[in-house]
Amino acid sequence: MGSRMIHPVSVCLSLSLGTCWTSTPSPSPTPVGGTRARREGTWGPGKTEGRGGGAGRPEVLPSPPPLPPAVVVLYTQSRASQEWREFGRTEVIDNTLNPDFVRKFVLDYFFEEKQNLRFDVYNVDSRTNISKPKDFLGQAFLALGEVIGGQGSRVERPLTGVPGKKCGTILLTAEELSNCRDIATMQLCANKLDKKDFFGKSDPFLVFYRSNEDGTFTICHKTEVVKNTLNPVWQPFSIPVRVLCNGDYDRTVKIDVYDWDRDGSHDFIGEFTTSYRELSKAQNQFTVYEVLNPRKKCKKKKYVNSGTVTLLSFSVDSEFTFVDYIKGGTQLNFTVAIDFTASNGNPLQPTSLHYMSPYQLSAYAMALKAVGEIIQDYDSDKLFPAYGFGAKLPPEGRISHQFPLNNNDEDPNCVGIEGVLESYFQSLRTVQLYGPTYFAPVINLVARAAAKISDGSQYYVLLIITDGVISDMTQTKEAIVSASSLPMSIIIVGVGPAMFEAMEELDGDDVRVSSRGRYAERDIVQFVPFRDYVDRSGNQVLSMARLAKDVLAEIPEQLLSYMRTRDIQPRPPPPANPRPTPAPEHP
Repeated sequence: MGSRMIHPVSVCLSLSLGTCWTSTPSPSPTPVGGTRARREGTWGPGKTEGRGGGAGRPEVLPSPPPLPPAVVVLYTQSRASQEWREFGRTEVIDNTLNPDFVRKFVLDYFFEEKQNLRFDVYNVDSRTNISKPKDFLGQAFLALGEVIGGQGSRVERPLTGVPGKKCGTILLTAEELSNCRDIATMQLCANKLDKKDFFGKSDPFLVFYRSNEDGTFTICHKTEVVKNTLNPVWQPFSIPVRVLCNGDYDRTVKIDVYDWDRDGSHDFIGEFTTSYRELSKAQNQFTVYEVLNPRKKCKKKKYVNSGTVTLLSFSVDSEFTFVDYIKGGTQLNFTVAIDFTASNGNPLQPTSLHYMSPYQLSAYAMALKAVGEIIQDYDSDKLFPAYGFGAKLPPEGRISHQFPLNNNDEDPNCVGIEGVLESYFQSLRTVQLYGPTYFAPVINLVARAAAKISDGSQYYVLLIITDGVISDMTQTKEAIVSASSLPMSIIIVGVGPAMFEAMEELDGDDVRVSSRGRYAERDIVQFVPFRDYVDRSGNQVLSMARLAKDVLAEIPEQLLSYMRTRDIQPRPPPPANPRPTPAPEHP
């Protein structure tokens, strides 16, 4: 499992407000110049026109009353309780229908989460009290992923919520903070570390921890072990600055020194603390840290230290991020493949994994909805090819391992995730669950589409949902190895109580998948059993959020690994009003 990618982004906003600003019709204002055409709605302080008005005198237009000041309040939604909590407010801007707010909201963006946002707009006569219904001017709901996935990471949404009024629109733009793309590379050595092994010296390694807001520490890197020495020199390593310090250059970084033991009970040698800012000084000079063991220091009066660690080198480079590619127009194309084998049980029976209960979603539907609702924010056309495998199709009973759920061989696309779910439910009513469980046909189908696009404009994500043991392991491995050189990732979700050892073999976190002596170029498969994420209280929303968080966490790094191996750089963000993105090649 890869480390979670944190992308702090700033979200800035502007409004174009409508008729709910005024209770009575007002004369059309004389336009005032500005940076946007939308600023035509701004009142000027009394303007003159050179048209008529008597004996050559300019006509003086009356100045309308000033517009009341506006403020926008941002709320974020708790994933567990679904409650909305105030995150922050913009400054108050007076006397304009088109305020551009200076204050930006800085949010931690996670690709793998559905981060729901709500923007409420208020008229504030008193700059503190915005609780009265008459002060409310409209609101907009959307996910942070929709902003990131918009053309140029910009989206415009209508303001709603005031009956009978045209509330206007809100324009949101997301910008990744610059320190998200910084990669620190460093090399360390140690001198005169404590001897821990009875028959040798020590086998030292370092563990780096980032401090959290609550005073706890999170592990963020381990060095390799250097055997049988008290004066180790570790290999240079690279780490994203956001992982090391979350963008806070003065945040404490704790480094523990251990002696490696085969049984896993590693001996603590000592520790020291530093910060990113302090580490960066090594670009000009060596930095030496004393390794201290608090227990020894308390027990021994003459204790000095348990050795020293020297930072030999430190450099910082920038790399392109996942957000750079999405902002430059890279689309994520989502394809679904669902297991229709007989081992799932009769869909009409409550014991079936496909059972269509009127009260709750099946594990299949939950997995599909959890993953699809996040990925759809990064696919502009919202058309998703959806297939089934392992069923007998009417009328002749032909067994198929890649039949379109919408029963349209010419166009397997479904409109939105709801369209995929509709087609899935319809297929359950018309096909006969059969077998066996073959993955290779649908993997090869998506791979053929991905092979046609090599410029970085499209990246394909295949979700396979299955209940059991795979029947074509050899062919599936071969398909994965071939697909690993393409812009493509595969997510496999196992549902039901089966043992999924074979699926673990396809997830190349520990051992890269191989076929006929050929190894996968990249790790492109992520497998999880759905049962590990089911909320015990029966909260389906929480179960889906947990599943999505794990299965999607590796997609950004897998996309980046493809772009890096092909030396593909992100395109510049499109202009504010670009031409529509061409429809992607669908399998």
